[in-house]
Amino acid sequence: MTDSAATGADYFDDEPEPGTGAGPGGTPGSGTGAQVPEGQQTVEHIADEIRDDIRLGHVVDDDVNHVLQGRLDGAGIAMRPEDVDTLAEEIERDAST
Repeated sequence: MTDSAATGADYFDDEPEPGTGAGPGGTPGSGTGAQVPEGQQTVEHIADEIRDDIRLGHVVDDDVNHVLQGRLDGAGIAMRPEDVDTLAEEIERDAST
C-alpha cells in the first residue's frame, strides 16, 4: 500500500472515514449513509426483506401485517399501528408489481 504524503496513513484502507457514511475504501453510498436516520434505514431494510419473502412465496399477502409487526418488534422499532398497516399495504403493492 502507498502512504499518503499528507497524513502518513495508508492511501487505500478498508475503513471509512468517521462520520462520512462511506463504505469500505471510502466508497460513497455503500455505507450507512449520514443523511438518513438509522431507524428509517432499518424499517426500509425490513420492508425490502419482506418484499423479497413475498416474491419467493415465503410470506402471503394475508400475513404481511403480522410479519412486519413481528420484525419491527424484533428490531426494537415502535411504530403506530396505522403506520404499520400503511407500510404493509405499500409492501404488498410493491411486491405484486
